[in-house]
Amino acid sequence: MKKIKILAAVMVLAVTAMSLTGCITFDNFKAAFIDKPQDKQAIIQIGIFEPITGADSVEAEAEIRGIQLANSVHPNVDGKAIQLVFADNKSDIDAAETAVQTLIVKQPAVILGSYQSVYSLAAAPYIEDAKIPAIAITNSNPLVTKNHDFYFRVCYVDSYQGDILADYVLNQRHEKTAGVLLPSRDEAAQAMASEFMNRIKETTGNEDAILAYEEYKAGTKDFSEQLDIIKASRVKTVILPGEVKDSINIINQAAEKGMSVQFLGGPEWNEASFAKALNDKVKSESLAFVSFFGSEGKVVEQSESVSEEREKFLKAYSDMYGEDSVPSDAVALGYDAYLVAIDAIGKAHTATDGEAIADILRSPKYSFDGASGYINFSSIGDPIKTAYINTWQYGQPTTIYTYEPVR
Repeated sequence: MKKIKILAAVMVLAVTAMSLTGCITFDNFKAAFIDKPQDKQAIIQIGIFEPITGADSVEAEAEIRGIQLANSVHPNVDGKAIQLVFADNKSDIDAAETAVQTLIVKQPAVILGSYQSVYSLAAAPYIEDAKIPAIAITNSNPLVTKNHDFYFRVCYVDSYQGDILADYVLNQRHEKTAGVLLPSRDEAAQAMASEFMNRIKETTGNEDAILAYEEYKAGTKDFSEQLDIIKASRVKTVILPGEVKDSINIINQAAEKGMSVQFLGGPEWNEASFAKALNDKVKSESLAFVSFFGSEGKVVEQSESVSEEREKFLKAYSDMYGEDSVPSDAVALGYDAYLVAIDAIGKAHTATDGEAIADILRSPKYSFDGASGYINFSSIGDPIKTAYINTWQYGQPTTIYTYEPVR
């Protein structure tokens, strides 16, 4: 009889809560009060906000893999066990809003994700209201952190990737001119190209440093006209900030023409599917692209960013997925996002004060050496971190230049 009365009281409380807020669901209430761990003081929850199902779930799996790997290596913080709490946004904007609200009710110390900037943007207002720090892993849309004080990211935005590529052209290739080939009406491509061009012009003091600037319509099949103009300009490096399919067509057609140009691209070129789509005439010296995790090699070994954590990451990945397996950028970034989260929790000595944890990350003095290198955050939550320039060689991404930010 006593148990029945207790259950009735709980249900009355649930109905009252739902009538007062008008937005909390019974599932949220159940998760917060009925399914709540009996000894929550003994654990710290990290929320995983990702598309576990739906169209984006395959790509998101790499981020989740990195998080879970980090959790297996570092299962505790501040003397407490870490529990990963998952919320599936189902690759859908509407579902994302419901998922993040359900996750917030569970009161995680930090939220990690989501794959695809659009889901993070849908979640941002709720995260802001809850004052729970969130760390995006591969989101490159600048709006994720802009005007969202509790959102951080561990990858560079598209525009800054252009600056990194310009640094490579100037300081590794020692070139003072370059070319641009980009899709028209593509804001992300324009942002990346603008940063690239501005850095080269400002460093060289030459407003005419961009010898070729050509546009094309996304989905174009024949790039002969643009490539002929680039060839005539005698430029040696050309940035391709457009979609991967277009970039592959451009690179393959340039190889067919026998052009000795190095094309520059973003992290998407680091995927095995990109390398498989290139024809046999494409040489490794024809490619250079931004990567957030450097491959093994002399360039990486000599970098300031080689850390004990990198070795732990590689060993753990090899042990779990086999000696011949190669971790992708997203796996390494997921690993580091988790480590940054628990590092901030540990330094704040709290898992319940989101503002204190966010303040640690925002501090100009904050720094962390993770699997992908050194990282701290700008005032808006964007990373100031190590990056790499890779090429494809013998079927593997190979690092040819390491970019170190000014510390």
